[in-house]
Amino acid sequence: MTSASDTSHQASLGSGIAALHAKWGWIVALGVVYVIAGFVALGSVVMATVASVIVVGAMMIVAGVAEVIGAFQVKSWGKFLIWALLGVLYIVAGFLTFTNPLLAAVLLTLFLGASLIASGAVRLFLAFSMKRESPWVWVALSGAITLLLGLLIVARWPVNSVYILGLFLGIDLIMAGAGWISLGFGLKRRS
Repeated sequence: MTSASDTSHQASLGSGIAALHAKWGWIVALGVVYVIAGFVALGSVVMATVASVIVVGAMMIVAGVAEVIGAFQVKSWGKFLIWALLGVLYIVAGFLTFTNPLLAAVLLTLFLGASLIASGAVRLFLAFSMKRESPWVWVALSGAITLLLGLLIVARWPVNSVYILGLFLGIDLIMAGAGWISLGFGLKRRS
């Protein structure tokens, strides 16, 4: 039994898909651009690493400025000082990535490796604590691959810092592009 809200939700979803259907070519084109950018990044992983570090630096500066502005909205002096200090630290860290992007890449690569190790270990713990009826094997496999990837990154650190972020960026762009292309062609087939 469907309610009126379920029916209106399905109708709005259908009209949204119909609107996307008309744009399937643009979605495929976007996917192609992503794939090309991914291969360009893989062709020059050092430059892609530097570019990704510079983007992180720019985001840190923007976030720092927002924190400093937000600090002026806080009513108490102690909280204002903490928010302002955090904002200034973000801004300084952002500018440091611009002055020495390779050092920032070294630190970000170490952080990435440690995060993958922690994530993989948690997934393995969760997989073995799941009931045997659930798909615990897939969770365990995912955790093992993530843990192994993190260990590989940390084992080759800091040597791999000049290319690992660019490699991940290139792979991510190619996978996202493949997703957009498949979505676009899937929308075309719906007609």
